[in-house]
Amino acid sequence: MASVTMHDGAEIYYKDWGIGAPVVFLHGWPLDADAWDDQLVAVAEAGYRGIAPDRRGHGRSTQTWHGNDMDTWADDLAQLVEALDLHDITFVAHSMAGGELARYIGRHGTARVVRAVLLGAVPPLMLRTETNPEGLPIDALDAVRQGLRADRAEFWRTLADRFFSTGGEDDDPEGRVSQGLKDAFWFMAMHQSLKAAVACVGEYAETDFTEELRRFDIPTLLVHGDDDRMVPLAATAEKAVGIIPDATLKIYPGASHGLALVPGTKERFTEDLLAFLRG
Repeated sequence: MASVTMHDGAEIYYKDWGIGAPVVFLHGWPLDADAWDDQLVAVAEAGYRGIAPDRRGHGRSTQTWHGNDMDTWADDLAQLVEALDLHDITFVAHSMAGGELARYIGRHGTARVVRAVLLGAVPPLMLRTETNPEGLPIDALDAVRQGLRADRAEFWRTLADRFFSTGGEDDDPEGRVSQGLKDAFWFMAMHQSLKAAVACVGEYAETDFTEELRRFDIPTLLVHGDDDRMVPLAATAEKAVGIIPDATLKIYPGASHGLALVPGTKERFTEDLLAFLRG
């Protein structure tokens, strides 16, 4: 497997498909690089180099006890970028990876970056506060941590419905979300360490990335489903578009948090991504 060794000895696995300008895909919680296969194939076929790492604690990368935090993930990303000698990068970050990318830009700047895509991303802040009433209450986040510790296999099985916005009688009337997609979500989630799974909750949901978003001095495309039941649109993308200096927001009606995986919305997202790359 292709991997890069970090300063502390952790091995970060990555996929590297195609030849051309690099498009680096950063996966959300609790997934891994496999979540980007559709888009990796699309950009490689379109003449780009698609790269997708597994974050430490996830997928095929090392499950370290220490370093499950935004600073370390951002620094891991910087080491990967340097090891592969990447320039003129387009980053595509889903969910909690939007925070990882914000921290990367905050710590390492944009000298190697030309544009960014934030998909269903958590910045600026997911936690409900007096100044962010649209966010999630701390009790909901504590329930996630408790569910993971109690029975993570069952927790991930039931969370798939929230991830894909299914489970109700009127959800997914066209049957686009297959059982196979839900099984793939569960499989990827079970390859994340329990240590990382719990640590991620505080890192992605209780961290304020507002000031780091102000450092996005590159064109940025934000994409969010208006039926995202994991990351509240009103607390995240609708605020981020007003903070990032050069940002455009596209809202997909009826789309879930897992829109890049679901037939119908994944094709639309891929088309928007390729148009953004060419533009």
